[in-house]
Amino acid sequence: MNMVERPRRLRQSAGVRRLVAETRLHPANLVLPMFVVEGLAEPRPIASMPGVVQHSMTSLAAAARQAQQAGVGGLMLFGVSAHKDAIGSEAVNPHGILAAGVRTLAAAVPGLPIIADLCLDEFTDHGHCGVLDEQGQVANDATLIQYRKMATVLAEAGATMVGTSGMMDGQVGAVRDALDKAGYVDTLVLAYAAKYASAFYGPFREAVASSLRGDRRSYQQDPANGVEARREVRLDIAEGADIVMVKPALGYLDVLAEVSAMVDVPTAAYVVSGEYAMVEAAAANGWIDRDRAVLEALTSVRRAGAAIICTYWAVEVANWLGERS
Repeated sequence: MNMVERPRRLRQSAGVRRLVAETRLHPANLVLPMFVVEGLAEPRPIASMPGVVQHSMTSLAAAARQAQQAGVGGLMLFGVSAHKDAIGSEAVNPHGILAAGVRTLAAAVPGLPIIADLCLDEFTDHGHCGVLDEQGQVANDATLIQYRKMATVLAEAGATMVGTSGMMDGQVGAVRDALDKAGYVDTLVLAYAAKYASAFYGPFREAVASSLRGDRRSYQQDPANGVEARREVRLDIAEGADIVMVKPALGYLDVLAEVSAMVDVPTAAYVVSGEYAMVEAAAANGWIDRDRAVLEALTSVRRAGAAIICTYWAVEVANWLGERS
């Protein structure tokens, strides 16, 4: 046979495959989501997310130091409040659980970027990402007023950036304006630009003790739509987003690839709780090779264009990558 091209030559050994790999993961690409719970004395396992815990303030600091030592690129913090009401008052409390958690992280891991979740769902008794109107619907513009206050509280606490995850129209512009007027011109805005109303958020609801009644389909995106995601991204960049996010990641790699190709700001993606739980459950049953599946999943997100990957595997994978370098 006279074959000029033999692609298998480039796959013949581990050394050659490593040399010609087109996509590489690095610990700096990875961001670790963390949960801190008001009044918790010790870390508490999350049943639907094996290996992930709700943190006390003490364990939060210790886990953050481990993440920094592993070389992860940043931390994303969610606060779980013991005090909820209709407007999420604790979200704008400078002494509330989320602001306190941000201060703890800033002191524990100076120099490591801290992303504070800017949303009301962990603080409202109805579990929605905003305040409700008289008809029980999420009131977009009234919610922006709370977001503006929350942004300045989190920036003052020491957040490197705020993650606008509520999917309200105009949220990036409102938050950027509030930060600038308060003098926090260097605080970044990570826009959850394409956040879908996904079934894969289920375990996260346990992690944050969600009080959600109903669903979020009136403000999160329809999983059927891709063009709409590009519109949301375009609007967020016009409003001042420094980074744009696609969430979830694995079920929306096509959207992620399109977004990363269209923007000139960094693109992030979030491998969400349900995606994590599926891999862990399959591995626990012996159906897949866990470590290979984890690396394959995260590499696919990187290959699709994400410069930043939010993942509960961040520290573990960062340690693997460090051992292999």
